[in-house]
Amino acid sequence: MPTRESVWEALSSVYDPELGRPITDLDMVQDIHIEGSTVRVEILLTVEGCPLSHRIEKDVEKALQEKADVREVRVELGFMTEKQREALVEKIRGPQPKPRSPIMDPDSPTRVVAVASGKGGVGKSTVTVNLAVALAQEGYRVGLLDADIYGFSIPTMLDLEGPPRVFQKAIVPMEAYGVQVMSMGFLTGPRQAVVWRGPMISGAVEQFLRDVLWGDLDYLLVDLPPGTGDVALTLATKLRRAQMLLVTTPEAASTNVAQRAGLFAEKTELRLLGVVENMSYFRCPHCGEVSHIFGRGGGKMMAQHLGTQVLAEIPLEVQVREGSDSGRPVVVADPESEAARIFRHLAHQVAALTGAAPSELRA
Repeated sequence: MPTRESVWEALSSVYDPELGRPITDLDMVQDIHIEGSTVRVEILLTVEGCPLSHRIEKDVEKALQEKADVREVRVELGFMTEKQREALVEKIRGPQPKPRSPIMDPDSPTRVVAVASGKGGVGKSTVTVNLAVALAQEGYRVGLLDADIYGFSIPTMLDLEGPPRVFQKAIVPMEAYGVQVMSMGFLTGPRQAVVWRGPMISGAVEQFLRDVLWGDLDYLLVDLPPGTGDVALTLATKLRRAQMLLVTTPEAASTNVAQRAGLFAEKTELRLLGVVENMSYFRCPHCGEVSHIFGRGGGKMMAQHLGTQVLAEIPLEVQVREGSDSGRPVVVADPESEAARIFRHLAHQVAALTGAAPSELRA
C-alpha cells in the first residue's frame, strides 16, 4: 500500500520542465490524499494556461505508478497565487533585491563550459548542441546559452522559436531534448539583425547569465561567437571558474586562428579542457574509404602547441548537417551513426575532465 512518504519520494523525481527542479522543491505539491491503492494529488501550476501542464500530469502519474506502487492516480491541477509565485522566485534566486541566477555565485556547483573557435564555419554550434544533448542523455541537467549574439543558430538547430515565457520578471529558458536553452534568437524576429556595439553585447550576455531562471544545472554550455572579443571577455570576467573547449577543423587556416582562442584562455586563466577537431575526415558510405578533405593532423598540432589534448575527431557526415537543419541533432536523429557515437564519447570525456556525476546518480 502506498504511504505519504513513498508518494512524496516518487513526486520528488518529477521535474518542472521549464524551471528544471523537482515539483516538491518548488512547492507545487499542494496536498496528497491516499485512499487504499488510489492516490489523489493536488498540483499547483506556476501560471494559468501553462503549455506543459499535460506533461507534468503524465510525469506525476508515471512516477507514482512506477515508484510508489499506486494503481490509480488522480491529478488535480490548480494555479499559484501571486504571493506564492513571488515566494517561489525568491526560493530559486535567493532574497537578492535584483534578479540573479545562482550560476553567478562563485561557489555554484554548475560546471560552465565555453565552446570557442578562432573563426566561423568550423561547426562550433553543431558541436555545442550535440554535446549538450549527449550530456542530457547521460542524466546530467544541462543548460545551453547561445552567446553568439550576432550570428545565433541554436534556435534553428533545436527547432525552437520564441519568445520565451517571463515569470515574475525573470526569463524562463526554453527546453529541447532535456536541455534548457536561451538565445538572442528567441527575442528577435528570424529576419532581424542585431546591430549593437560591444558594451550592449556584453550587457546582454551578463543579463542572460544573471536574469534567466536557470534550474539546478550540472552543466551550462556557452556557445561563444568566433574570436576573442567582448563576449568571451565578459564570460571570463564574470565566471572565473569557466572552462573552455576549443573547436577547429584540420586545415592550417583554421588551426592557426583557433590557437588565438586557446591563448586567450591562458591569459584569462580559463582552464582549457581540450580540442575538438570537427570535419576531421569523410568516410565513404559505400566503400568505407576515409578521405581527409580538409587536411590532416591540424587539431593534434594545435593541441600540442597549447599543452592540451584532442578529445574528439568528428567526421564529416551528411546526417550531422541534416540534423542541424531539421532541428534534430544527430545524437537524437541518428544515434548509431559514427558522428553520434563520437559525440557521446566526447560527453564522457568532458564529464571525466570536469568531475561531474549525473544528478540522478548523486545521493
